[in-house]
Amino acid sequence: MRAEVIYTGSEVTQPRILPTGPHLAAPAPLTSIPGVPAPVAPVAEPDNDSLLPGAQTIGRKVRFAVVNACTLSSLALGLLAIFLAMRGEGSVRGAAVCLVACVAFDGIDGALARKFGVASPFGAQMDSLADMCSFGLAAPVVVYASLAHSVPMPAAVVACVLVAACAAIRLARFNVSPKDGKFFCGVPTTMAAAVLAVTVLIGLPLPGFALLGGVALLAFAMVSSFPYAKLARLLKLPPWVFLLPLVAALIDVRLTFALVVVAYLLSGPVMWMRARRA
Repeated sequence: MRAEVIYTGSEVTQPRILPTGPHLAAPAPLTSIPGVPAPVAPVAEPDNDSLLPGAQTIGRKVRFAVVNACTLSSLALGLLAIFLAMRGEGSVRGAAVCLVACVAFDGIDGALARKFGVASPFGAQMDSLADMCSFGLAAPVVVYASLAHSVPMPAAVVACVLVAACAAIRLARFNVSPKDGKFFCGVPTTMAAAVLAVTVLIGLPLPGFALLGGVALLAFAMVSSFPYAKLARLLKLPPWVFLLPLVAALIDVRLTFALVVVAYLLSGPVMWMRARRA
């Protein structure tokens, strides 16, 4: 014999004695009694104490810190580029040099993360935020400072805001889209910033509005759906492809740079059309 508490609505009646035995079916658990809420089992929370997945050895933590230090260096150099651009026309080229250094550190941190085996979701988010600062904000500020005295201010503002907006869209899309090992979908923000920085450094002898048109074209290329080859794929091209621009650079560096950039921008639509035909 045993006592069972009978629930009726929200009230509890006096316990009554029910017979029990091996020949009797077990009564329904309290969770099945109408009017009684089922107990909620506690949900185990994942261990988010560590930002580095995998083994928590001192060596891996040091390597993880080195990789993220490179990312933060890119961020700091992007801010430095903005500060230099704000000082005036005389410091614009120094700001462009900082942008080139940002591009270098952005490539170094990814390469080190893969080599050291410390790639992590945290590192990917850090890299994306640093890229937005360095390539989505610092790059258009430097471009604006370089064009401020050659084009009307509203036109320069529109072109630079377009670069920032397209860089933000590009980075957000990259974070949520599946990755392709051979091609980029649109021109990456790193490459766009490198083109803008080198353009400021070498001072292309083009009218101000022609430069603005190139800036706008580069911004739209970032958010386009055209496939652009990654660096690892470009390095597999025949050696004469690289020899030709090197020889041309000895004659005219500026013209050679402009032609290489135009050729790369056109390669996306060309490959897209070839894929459509196939």
